[in-house]
Amino acid sequence: MTTVTILSTGVTPADVLAVARGTAKVVLDPAATEAMATSRSIVDRIEAAGRPVYGVSTGFGALANTFVAPERRAELQHALIRSHAAGVGAPMPREVVRAMMLLRVRSLALGRSGVRPLVAEALVDLLNHDVTPWVPEHGSLGASGDLAPLAHCALVLLGEGWVLGPSGERVPAADALHQVGLKPVSLAAKEGLALINGTDGMLGMLLLAVSDARHLFAMADVTAALATEAMLGSERPFLPELHAIRPHPGQAASAANIHRLLQGSAVMDSHRDDLAHAVQDAYSMRCAPQVAGAARDTLDFVEVVAGRELLSVVDNPVVLPDGRVESTGNFHGAPLGFAADYLAIAAAEVGAIAERRVDRLLDVTRSRELPAFLSPDAGVNSGLMIAQYTAAGIVAENRRLAAPASVDSLPTSGMQEDHVSMGWAATKKLRTVLDNLTSLLAVELLAAVRGLQLRAPLTPSPAGQAALDVLGRTIGEPGPDVFLAPLMEAARDVVRGPELRAAIEREIGPLG
Repeated sequence: MTTVTILSTGVTPADVLAVARGTAKVVLDPAATEAMATSRSIVDRIEAAGRPVYGVSTGFGALANTFVAPERRAELQHALIRSHAAGVGAPMPREVVRAMMLLRVRSLALGRSGVRPLVAEALVDLLNHDVTPWVPEHGSLGASGDLAPLAHCALVLLGEGWVLGPSGERVPAADALHQVGLKPVSLAAKEGLALINGTDGMLGMLLLAVSDARHLFAMADVTAALATEAMLGSERPFLPELHAIRPHPGQAASAANIHRLLQGSAVMDSHRDDLAHAVQDAYSMRCAPQVAGAARDTLDFVEVVAGRELLSVVDNPVVLPDGRVESTGNFHGAPLGFAADYLAIAAAEVGAIAERRVDRLLDVTRSRELPAFLSPDAGVNSGLMIAQYTAAGIVAENRRLAAPASVDSLPTSGMQEDHVSMGWAATKKLRTVLDNLTSLLAVELLAAVRGLQLRAPLTPSPAGQAALDVLGRTIGEPGPDVFLAPLMEAARDVVRGPELRAAIEREIGPLG
């Protein structure tokens, strides 16, 4: 159990992960509470003066010029939440919703939204009591932020809408709040708008994706090295001096990983001085660092974008310290949408080159004397033939998902919101691409381990032996065909989890 403190300067990516995926409790720093109270006092003064201010004394979107009488402004905020909670489809995962709620509290705590501290505290209470709003997957266009998803979260604060039950079922919010001893809140002027005008869903998914991609790109080096070893490939293309002359940092890091992973291998030693050995390996082996390294550099760019957004006030209008309330476009998700689309392209290619190595491992004409489809008795048995079919189908899906969402704007709100980012769609499909990449690396891991098993009695590298030890407990030794799906699921768990990487790093040191 850890505690994440939301400061008046924001939170860190690690904080978001600790709350979204862990059991961290959330507290508001006193300075953040004071910043919110100060900005709220400005809104109260504006209300008392009767000046027309968007979202405070007017309607929303195309209704921005419609004046709302003081006695109806609280009603306006509640109506806004109800009408904007208009999503449909399956619920978003708990980790996404929790990340989104934490990030909305973060934005409010920066003291530019004009809400009372109790509104942010109410969101914190939901997080700390593990009350997760039911947020449908469809509804956000990424401008003005993630309106519908955030409205579904805000609706729970009012004691309305739905939350996720223990088994994923839909539970009335009023019942869920009562069960944990929480009471609904009543919103004042500006507060409903401040709860939903943000990029928090997009940013939450992007931060989760960055963490997943960082791990998967390291595991892609592992599976590439194991596949290269099993195919009697050369380690020479991964020498550091060859990558120093093309100084892309991700490429150098990936090549260094693969080179270290291949050391200490009797399999590699067996053909190092063989003059009949192929002069050059295929691109899918030799160019692994160039592809995975470019993906790493893309990820570095995405981390910079996400880090900037974590420092940003994302609301409309915003309350400035000098008392002005100004309309902004900071809720527009273009930076996040572009970044997510870019990373989806990179991750799709990491998976595509992995599938090419799988195909080579299974092809008796190209695998350098491994049996067809890695079956000791091919013909009656099909080995991993259909595992490669599955991988090919996933590569095709990732290629479709790599088409950018961020160029697909559609106008809304009577042409007031005439360009939207589609950032929610971009970040959501990025998560699917990364999940698919996990499956593709799992197939490569399974095939590479089978290949190394079939090279016995030659012993693999320490990294290869770690893979044999970790995955071999589930998949057993090469032999007659078995029900393959459980083996593939086991390989997915190994790729996704920390065990194999930890075992390898104990042998060769930390992967770059």
